[in-house]
Amino acid sequence: MLELREGDARAFFEVPFRVYGATTLYVSPLEQDLKRFLDDRKNPLFTRFGSRCFFVAMRDGVPVGRIVAHVHRASNERFGWRRAYFGYFDCAPDREAAGRLLAAAESQARAAGCDEIMGNFNLTAMQQIGVLTDGFERAPYSDQHWNPPHIPELLAQHGYERTFPMRTFELALADAKPETLLGPKQREALADPQLEWPKIELRRFSSLIEELRLVLNDGFDRNPMFVPLTTEEFLYQAKDMSQVMDPAITHLVRDGSGPVGAVICIPDLNPLLRAMGSRVTLMAPWHLLRFRARRDRAVLIFISVVQRWQNRGLAGAILHRLLASLRARGYRSIGYTWVADENLPSIRQAEKLGATPMHRLHLFRKALAP
Repeated sequence: MLELREGDARAFFEVPFRVYGATTLYVSPLEQDLKRFLDDRKNPLFTRFGSRCFFVAMRDGVPVGRIVAHVHRASNERFGWRRAYFGYFDCAPDREAAGRLLAAAESQARAAGCDEIMGNFNLTAMQQIGVLTDGFERAPYSDQHWNPPHIPELLAQHGYERTFPMRTFELALADAKPETLLGPKQREALADPQLEWPKIELRRFSSLIEELRLVLNDGFDRNPMFVPLTTEEFLYQAKDMSQVMDPAITHLVRDGSGPVGAVICIPDLNPLLRAMGSRVTLMAPWHLLRFRARRDRAVLIFISVVQRWQNRGLAGAILHRLLASLRARGYRSIGYTWVADENLPSIRQAEKLGATPMHRLHLFRKALAP
């Protein structure tokens, strides 16, 4: 018998472990983080800007699929949409279960007055997005989405169409060509006396996060689907980042007016999460120490330059410094989170550096009849 269960966080967490098997490349967020993200009483995304519900498909008492349906009111107001989203869509190759889950998400979207639904968004454009459509054999870095091949097939079977193509990249640092980043503008930015490159201090984590947020919001303001993050949202998402950050590979740039450029790069946490089973137990401190001793993969979360400093070589200068610091810290590779196909400058820059494509992703969209 197949039934839908709403709001069961424990079963929701268990779904990918149950349906993808022991050898899956899928890596779950920490159970406590997943519950925190879904908490509509505490997550400012929902308390201030949106709403959500989540479902688990149970077949004969065993979880076989899951989905979150959510609406981001601030996004719809900013862009003039009537759009809902689905996220965390993970399912066994079970057409009936997938249909029940998607129908539940679509029903919630219609009830909210939306005329389309799109996903995956886990849960915003600044977190994991997309459905993997190629590159299934490549192990993802942190913040890179992974799903097995039957997921896009299930979506297509239920009337969803591919849109907004994206890709991820991997750069082997031994093969990187950082000199390709340095033209006259980039060299001028590196030598500019009005620019400061302060050392990152984790004891000032809250003020650091606020400066990073300001640079992100200004630099990404014209990007598709981007909605500026409030201080409350950014801190909620980055709550435990200070415990895993390597301050040597995050960079902030200031001029006399304040922060003007930034890159957040963190160690790839997926090996740690996999070793922990994405749960915090008494063994967690041992796993963390072991991870810190062996980490050699990093992931680029974002690089941003405020608009008044764009097209002046600062982004290339920041990336050049990042590559030098990664090599100095002993990292062997860096993964890029999603880059939209329409972002040709970023794609060309990655290719010039020697990065290779890893994954192909799309958003999947469905128009909703009244």
